[in-house]
Amino acid sequence: MPRKTPRERAAPALLPTAPSKELQVFANPAPERDYVIRFDVPEFTCLCPLTGQPDFAHFTIEVVADKLCVELKSLKLYFWSYRNEGAFHEKVTNTILDDIVRTIRPRFVRIHADWFVRGGIRTFVTAEHRQKGWKPAAPVQLPQT
Repeated sequence: MPRKTPRERAAPALLPTAPSKELQVFANPAPERDYVIRFDVPEFTCLCPLTGQPDFAHFTIEVVADKLCVELKSLKLYFWSYRNEGAFHEKVTNTILDDIVRTIRPRFVRIHADWFVRGGIRTFVTAEHRQKGWKPAAPVQLPQT
């Protein structure tokens, strides 16, 4: 009995979404207070600039916004834009930090990148930015029950 081949689906004329380096913003809904926005990006991919093989990382980004916040879909497309780029772990982590700082000028941002094992070595890169003069409030100690 002859084997049936799957029917090919026509590609859309335009992709519904595409990678982009443009980060979109919106007004911080509570600029009068410090609060932490945490983004968890468990599926980051770029290419090793030396071998061309894929590198994978789990990014955690913590932001204390000032006047602006990063819009999530644009952040997703921004991270997607690295998929076919060659980048050293340290460089890409710091570039992402620089782009976020340039776009929203936060009070504070910390990026932690957990790069998966390559050649028996796991790499962690943490970079942060603090707005000049900004200091976090002292933590509140609640009574133990």
